[in-house]
Amino acid sequence: MTYTMPNSHSPIRIACLQPSASVILHAIGELGRVVACTRYCADVVPGIADGERVILSDSWTADANEIVAAQPDLVIAAVPYQEKAVSEILKSGSRFLGLAPKTLADIYTDIATIAGAVGATERGEEVIAEMQRHFDEVRSRTATAERPRVFCEEWGKPILASQPWVAELVEIAGGDFVGKPGAAVSREEVLRLDPEVIIASWCGAGERVPLQKIVAERGWQSSSAARTGRVFSIRDEYLNTPAPTLVFGLDALAFAIHPELFPRTKGTRQITEVPASQVSYSEP
Repeated sequence: MTYTMPNSHSPIRIACLQPSASVILHAIGELGRVVACTRYCADVVPGIADGERVILSDSWTADANEIVAAQPDLVIAAVPYQEKAVSEILKSGSRFLGLAPKTLADIYTDIATIAGAVGATERGEEVIAEMQRHFDEVRSRTATAERPRVFCEEWGKPILASQPWVAELVEIAGGDFVGKPGAAVSREEVLRLDPEVIIASWCGAGERVPLQKIVAERGWQSSSAARTGRVFSIRDEYLNTPAPTLVFGLDALAFAIHPELFPRTKGTRQITEVPASQVSYSEP
């Protein structure tokens, strides 16, 4: 893999410890700078797994020796929960760009920041504008629609509500997000909130969330969502990767919340009926 640096101050060798950074670099046409990434980056940017890039531990399990061996001049990672991982990144001696987005506005800033760091500011602004146009189009289509109650979770044990940017996407898609974004919540509280749509998008699970099992084990059969068959899983990277891939997540949410307005998308699974003794599924 070869890459010619366009100017002397832009990093030429980037290590991505966070999938969102790989997605952003791909979107702005600068994936060639990535010399090392994690296996999770390959889940969202398949072309990155070409055998020429070093595979590193992620933002939560970073290893200084691995980073040093890759010889990056910039490491991009999420600010993780473990202080030890931050220490390992800093110990590598590489420049470190830490991302900690919570909202869509934060994600736009991250795109602009990464694009600026590699001298692709104009393309970064174009990517942001493309995302915003798509979001505005969906928002305009749902402006006068009824707004069902939506519970969306990013993990199952414990139950964690999805991040604030997902709550924003739910609102854009014409739903009312119930619960506190990013917080743990009990199964009893979710049942009390009685969502009309339930969406599970578990980190690292792809589309493999056991919808039937969680509805049964949590006693959610009596929820409005289960009674009407509106329980979905959405591909992990569509909602949990704070990057341009969120446009796919929004499309999936829009179908789940307003199937009368939007077509079914790839990356979704749905319980279509919840009788007393069995649950059936439909897939695209």
